[in-house]
Amino acid sequence: MEWVYLILAIAFEISATTLMKMSNGFTKILPTLGTFLGYIICFSFLSIALKKIDISVAYAIWSAAGIVVLSTIGVVVFKENINVLKVTSILFIVLGVIGLNLSGASH
Repeated sequence: MEWVYLILAIAFEISATTLMKMSNGFTKILPTLGTFLGYIICFSFLSIALKKIDISVAYAIWSAAGIVVLSTIGVVVFKENINVLKVTSILFIVLGVIGLNLSGASH
């Protein structure tokens, strides 16, 4: 069940960060409220997941998933630029997460 909580934490972090971008520097009330609510829920689920998952593994997965999905949202939704260096850097992050999981960390 802890993995479900981690997935929920990732989903709410992605939503909250997307809403933060949409809040235009916290000048739009609904996205601003969604940002704060999303982060409260995100960290609640993350704290529950950390009861059973090693912090090094959980945080690596949480942050890497967020980076990959939010980078995609940035390009597709917000029309941000993408280049080879960005893609390569994201791939290194994902490889690092895979390395952490293969390193023998218990989960």
